[in-house]
Amino acid sequence: MSTLANHQFRLAKRPVGMVQRSDFEYAEAPVAEPGEGEVLVKILYISLDPAMRGWMNEGKSYVPPVGIGEVMRAGAVGRVIVSRDSNLAVGDHVVGVLGVQEYAVAKAKGLTKVDPKLVPLPVYLGTLGMPGMTAYFGLLEIGQPKAGETVVVSGAAGAVGQVVGQIAKIKGCRVVGIAGGADKCAYLRSIGFDAAIDYKHEDVKAALKQHCPKGVDVYFDNVGGEILDIVLTQLAMHARIVICGAISQYNESKMKGPSNYMSLLVNRAMMKGMVVFDYASRYGEAAREMAGWMATGQLKTREDVVAGLETFPETLLKLFKGENTGKLVLKVADA
Repeated sequence: MSTLANHQFRLAKRPVGMVQRSDFEYAEAPVAEPGEGEVLVKILYISLDPAMRGWMNEGKSYVPPVGIGEVMRAGAVGRVIVSRDSNLAVGDHVVGVLGVQEYAVAKAKGLTKVDPKLVPLPVYLGTLGMPGMTAYFGLLEIGQPKAGETVVVSGAAGAVGQVVGQIAKIKGCRVVGIAGGADKCAYLRSIGFDAAIDYKHEDVKAALKQHCPKGVDVYFDNVGGEILDIVLTQLAMHARIVICGAISQYNESKMKGPSNYMSLLVNRAMMKGMVVFDYASRYGEAAREMAGWMATGQLKTREDVVAGLETFPETLLKLFKGENTGKLVLKVADA
């Protein structure tokens, strides 16, 4: 494979504040030959997720940080072009942690074969990928919504939030989404949310009181910060809060924690963090159910696809500037 050049983004230094292009090295390396039990994958689409910002930081977390000089970690979907494993053939499409690059050598057992005839490939990075799994297990296992309850979702127009809200509707709940901007709120209403709150132009607390007159039974939190603090003041008795992410805080040097946490005591409520990898053994179960919902039109998906590997640093920033609607995906090559 020495005749093929592999362009890749490597982490050059630990970012301070908002990620910048200078935090990465855009490098070229020869494409390696896969060993026994491995495959060479031509990457077609790369998943861009808020969690990537945390992976760049040094310190204890649920996964080791990306090392300086290492290819930036990312989920991706691609096509097998060389196989040294009998379970995968040349031409198969696979999804896995392949990194921000054009080609990747990976162990076949760490990849999942997918069918582009069932859904477009980017969907395997969104609703049928890690964001969808996060929404499914975070809401159903931790949030445990019951028909008739009120579910509130922040970051609702993002990859995870859009799925959370729709699953809650499928389960018979009233769903209120919090998002930034009139267009995003209109999108939420178009996919079945009962109400949408524009945090950029509305009084969030007043809007929650209006749309959740009996309080919030389940809050799925993707943003942290001020929004979490406001929702804590509007909890119903025995509410459940799912801490999925805190995108408002990821680029801050010091995270701001909730100041209204005593509401948990008053309302006998629960606040619990979730990491999707804890449910890895059950991904197939979730994918089958969500694919069924998609087939019947109960679950809709939206991907925000940006072309060009070289645009990676700037495209990643769309997440933190609130510029994407749906799942943000970087297109590397034509399928």
